[in-house]
Amino acid sequence: MNPTGRLLRGESGSRLVLTRTFRAPIDDVWASVTESDRTARWFGPWEGDPAPGHTIKVQLAFEEQEPWTDLRIDACEPPRRLACSTTDEHGTWSLELLLSESDGTTLLEFVQHLETEEGIGEVGPGWEYYLDLLVASRDDSQRPDFDDYFPSMTAYYEGLRR
Repeated sequence: MNPTGRLLRGESGSRLVLTRTFRAPIDDVWASVTESDRTARWFGPWEGDPAPGHTIKVQLAFEEQEPWTDLRIDACEPPRRLACSTTDEHGTWSLELLLSESDGTTLLEFVQHLETEEGIGEVGPGWEYYLDLLVASRDDSQRPDFDDYFPSMTAYYEGLRR
């Protein structure tokens, strides 16, 4: 497995960007990242009112002990943009999913707006894993094994900071 993430720096800070491409209409990919029964297949189910400004509860189904966490919906612009944030012991996670379609192929850009670039060697492999879980959930292929991502991708992601 080869890491795909890029680290982009700008006036508003650093962003970690990972992409996946799907031979599917944008509305179908949007459903995979927003409908609870479909997010349950690759990230975890959620409950609550997913309107902008509201907080939903998401179960991290592929983490140890499958904990539930609060996730604030910061923006929802179907079927092109979902922005959300959460805070945990590691800080605030500000995330965006950006979708675009061309000729029946949908590009998904996953963006994490970083408070700091520290820890990117752990964060990057984790997002690679989750996005590949998304791919597997859509094409009914075998789920990836986290051990194929971490720690083998750590050096690549740490190298992005240079």
